[in-house]
Amino acid sequence: MSRNPRYDILFEPVRIGPVTAPNRFYQTPHAIGAGHQMPHTRAAMREVRAEGGWGVVNTGYCSIHPSSDDAPLPYCRLWDDEDIKVHALMVDAVHRHGALAGVELWHGGSGVANRLTRVTPMSVSGISYDLSYPGWISLAKSRPMDRQDIREFRGWHVDAAKRARSAGFDIVYIYAGMGFGPYQFLLPWMNKRTDEYGGSLQNRVRLMREIVEEMKEAIGQTCAIAVRFSTDDLLKIPGETLESEAHEIISMLSDLPDLWDIKSSSWTVETASARFSEQGAQEPWNSFVKPLTSKPVVGVGRFTSPDEMVSQIKRGILDLIGAARPSIADPFLPRKINEGREDEIRECIGCNICVSSYHDSVPVRCTQNPTMGEEWRRNWHPERIPPGDPEQSILIVGAGPAGLECARALGQRGFAVTVAEAGEELGGRVTIESKLPGLATWARVRDYRTNLIQTMGNVDIYRGSPLSAQDVMDFGCDHAVIATGAQWTREILSTDGYPISGFEGDAVFTPDDVLAGAEPEDPVVIYDFDHYYMGSCLAELLRQHGNEVTIVTPANAVSAWTFMTNELAEIRVRMIELGIGTVFEHYLTGFSDGAVQLASIYRGSDISSIDCGSLVVVGVRTGNDRLFQELSSDADRIASAGISTLRSIGDCRAPGTIAHAVYSGHECARNIDAGDSIQPFALERPRL
Repeated sequence: MSRNPRYDILFEPVRIGPVTAPNRFYQTPHAIGAGHQMPHTRAAMREVRAEGGWGVVNTGYCSIHPSSDDAPLPYCRLWDDEDIKVHALMVDAVHRHGALAGVELWHGGSGVANRLTRVTPMSVSGISYDLSYPGWISLAKSRPMDRQDIREFRGWHVDAAKRARSAGFDIVYIYAGMGFGPYQFLLPWMNKRTDEYGGSLQNRVRLMREIVEEMKEAIGQTCAIAVRFSTDDLLKIPGETLESEAHEIISMLSDLPDLWDIKSSSWTVETASARFSEQGAQEPWNSFVKPLTSKPVVGVGRFTSPDEMVSQIKRGILDLIGAARPSIADPFLPRKINEGREDEIRECIGCNICVSSYHDSVPVRCTQNPTMGEEWRRNWHPERIPPGDPEQSILIVGAGPAGLECARALGQRGFAVTVAEAGEELGGRVTIESKLPGLATWARVRDYRTNLIQTMGNVDIYRGSPLSAQDVMDFGCDHAVIATGAQWTREILSTDGYPISGFEGDAVFTPDDVLAGAEPEDPVVIYDFDHYYMGSCLAELLRQHGNEVTIVTPANAVSAWTFMTNELAEIRVRMIELGIGTVFEHYLTGFSDGAVQLASIYRGSDISSIDCGSLVVVGVRTGNDRLFQELSSDADRIASAGISTLRSIGDCRAPGTIAHAVYSGHECARNIDAGDSIQPFALERPRL
């Protein structure tokens, strides 16, 4: 297939200072959970983007000095010449595919705690951000920078830029956003200085100007100098001659850098999930920049549609289409557009499982792309997979996210695959949960896989086909995979914090009941100790239906785990806007006479109650593994039926997120014919 001509503009080269990007696809700097401790993992994760057609591939944030230490979060660094070789590994990998390599030089200022280096944090005026999450709170406050500190600060940027050039980078950033080092000088509420670096906007911009000028003098003949700049805070401050201070800063520096990378100042805003933001939601913060500079502008917006990308360029919003999450979900997105295969794009669903991995300080995972993070250690490629034996037949029971991914990957390998789905709809929990408020994009998990499967002549799907153990044995397959999902239970938590038998009766519901159409009577109490999206989504759904809803949870927030996906604050706001009641830090101990009884998690003797007509328990899921257990209980019968491998995958094996299910299905497909020869994954080891 050939490229659709309406997308030609996306493949035009773009000049960036002394270098040229081969197209407009720009993988912006973003953390991938593989810092300087995992150089091979990091290089492979970046290389696959270059192979997939991204014209520019950047590192994540890269510390320029030990006074900018973000431990325990995994960051890159360029502290000394020994760090050059670590980056050269990634640069060489990106260059192999004709892409430009960029590095984001970063100093956290008072935005870091320096837990590892124990260097006292520094900031423009000794003012530190008020962070409320325990993992981010620093009990060591920052000290104000003096003139010597500022001279050294500029020098650290120049030294790191020279090292970046030695590593082979084509684009070198100064990071003036998200509350970090240089950005703090721009903010009048952070910058209280009375010298030439404080007061007027001209003075507050001085440090940023000096760093860019000195970096250009040092490396500007061979490397492009980019500025990553947050605008949303400064857009709120009226300018003296232009609309805002953000406008004036761009105008003051205008053509000094070779590239403007525009972003928001809040990571939770920039990475807002699809539940709370649409594609292109960053446009209010970057749309004003291009008229103020002749240099190229890049910005993000969770772009997955090539038509929206074209619109951004033709409307004069951006010159380069920035992406982090879409490049994680599909590293080959540009190549698929270029080859006229845009219907095969593995679109980001905006669930932010990738963000949670970064919070966990592990290599980034993805719901849509199970190979993400496994490129080096398992040698998994997002588009290529070793061929299998087309003479071997595989039966998959269940067409949820695990079953569909397993079928898709096995079909790609060339096996003869049959999928038996008990229901009439494919997708399992994905199809059901995508109907919850804000989760419509989650249906892409199903659609991407079913769209590809229907092009495979070696994969057959049968709907309305529940199978018994005898049916499986009579089928005559070489391998059987059970992917029958899971179900919610009515178990509650004991006051010691572990699941126990819950309550029965017509007024007690599970999420499965509500999603199947049950209509709880008011007032509804949702007891949520699952702590992810389900409790708050059900509350929103029931509120839309007119129910009076209260959420009770032993946690200290609604959907507490969604701090990990940067959704916690938005969920809290949504609950307030909808008038949904909340009771935190309480166990549910009883339900009778139109009320639920609650006990404090701190003082179990403190008993209270609230009115309750219907109770929805959102806590424990259990695998629907009866079929698997029946089959596996008689190995001789399985062997006599000619089934050499019997496996359970996804929620049937162990309930988890949709990302867990997809990964489980993919791993099964990769290894189904490996027998005992499955190779352990490679480990990054320090050289001693």
